[in-house]
Amino acid sequence: MWEAIADTIPDADALVQGDRRVTWGAFDDRAARVASAFASFGIGPDTPVALFLHNSPEFVEALTACLKIRAVATGVNARSGPSELARVVSDARAGVLVYHRSLGEVVAATQPAMPALRALVDVDDGSEAPRLAGALAYEDLVTAHDPMPRMPRSGVDPLLWYTGGTTGTPKGVLWEQQTLLTFELLYGAALLDRDAPTTPAEAARAAAALATDDRRLVVLATTPLAHATGANQLHQTLAHGGTLVLLPLGRVDGDEICRTVERERIRLLSVVGDVVLRRVVDALDRASAAGTPYDLSSLWRVHSSGSTARAATKDALHAYAPRIDLYDSLGATEGVGFATAVTTRGSDIETGRFHLGANARVLDPDDRDVVPGSGDAGILAVTASTGFAYLRDPDRTAGAFRDIGGVLHAVLGDWAVPHTDGTITLLGRGTQCINTGGEKVWPEEVEEVLVAHPAVRDAVVVGIPDDEWGEVVAAIVATHHLAARPDADELAEWVAARLARYKRPRRVTFAADVPRTALGKPDRESARDVLTS
Repeated sequence: MWEAIADTIPDADALVQGDRRVTWGAFDDRAARVASAFASFGIGPDTPVALFLHNSPEFVEALTACLKIRAVATGVNARSGPSELARVVSDARAGVLVYHRSLGEVVAATQPAMPALRALVDVDDGSEAPRLAGALAYEDLVTAHDPMPRMPRSGVDPLLWYTGGTTGTPKGVLWEQQTLLTFELLYGAALLDRDAPTTPAEAARAAAALATDDRRLVVLATTPLAHATGANQLHQTLAHGGTLVLLPLGRVDGDEICRTVERERIRLLSVVGDVVLRRVVDALDRASAAGTPYDLSSLWRVHSSGSTARAATKDALHAYAPRIDLYDSLGATEGVGFATAVTTRGSDIETGRFHLGANARVLDPDDRDVVPGSGDAGILAVTASTGFAYLRDPDRTAGAFRDIGGVLHAVLGDWAVPHTDGTITLLGRGTQCINTGGEKVWPEEVEEVLVAHPAVRDAVVVGIPDDEWGEVVAAIVATHHLAARPDADELAEWVAARLARYKRPRRVTFAADVPRTALGKPDRESARDVLTS
């Protein structure tokens, strides 16, 4: 499909990063040359290639090179240390590792643990570090190889993504390409208000029609392409012949996001939850105060997935960009389409309330649908838009990818209460539920109340061991820079006045920033270590 689009709109931008622009024609040509290089290393169908790269055009090119030769690309979080990199490369059994030179020190420390690698490929990102001995230069491979001839491919060729590790060691999740593509074509078509293409030729014609249309997808992806949220956005954008825009290497900065939206006329901004959106709002506040406001008039939608965007942050963003939709989607590496929440300016914004997805259900312990309006909680399940297995892990596969009524469902342990209007209240992952004296407390509901305090900027809540109660609620809290800050007792009473008293935090630690993963999700294991040390 991407090849057909490249043939049809070769001069349109496919990839943009700062001043660098890669057209669809150049993107396809470079990816085909990298595919030839991979083939020369003996990489072929079902052979994994690990991409230890920051967001960059090279990440997308190398991914596409793998698709061209039916190999399996897997991204590795660029913030990984040596043991984490070795774990993913070894678990995937990757034959090639493509890495940014600035990450070479981590690769060098990992090399003894990756003896099966056939090649190291170095991408020059301007780092002053030397290229590792024996590593091949990415650009040399591009210039030294002819484009790989096109070949027939299968919709059941696998994609391999690793989970973020928020519930333990990262796990490799396998998807069929056609499953992901069908979902992304339908979602993108709904956004564009067009019929979803079903063949490469239809996709190419649709891309040509959109090439001069102001509704063409121009997407700014701020999340790592190595993880499912960014990977979904990448596939959706390219499937519709759009332009994928990436931030320069470095910290995700609110001002840089606003400048990029303004310069590139971004239509859709993709983020993970509240952390990045708060940086955007702070940048908008500073620019407005300085009398140099940013122009966000091109923006249709802000898409948040992987972590909840809070109501207060959405409301603040709407004050600057009243016409945009704020779209929260509830999904995971294992499956997408569990639930969505779309808010516009003036709508009743309630964090944690979602519309149940068309192919999603809330199940009781016997895999029966929980009756909406009963007040009972159940576990979310989704079908049609899921992976099909954990890599070489039949036990975990059996637990998460379940046959229910003859249909494969992804069931990941997220609890919710269904309502009669088709919405759900999301409670959270069951494994994180706190049991204090026999009462159940969901960390997310306490976090929502804490951040509603005017002095609190962010919070992460966990359960910690207690001799009397088994577990008690504990929190790490980051506050705004205010002269008068709350103390632990004030915050505990703030929660007790709004929730059941047993849900108040018994221990509160203040920090400049709360523990979060590279994707912005609460890092509850790190928080628990801090609170119990």
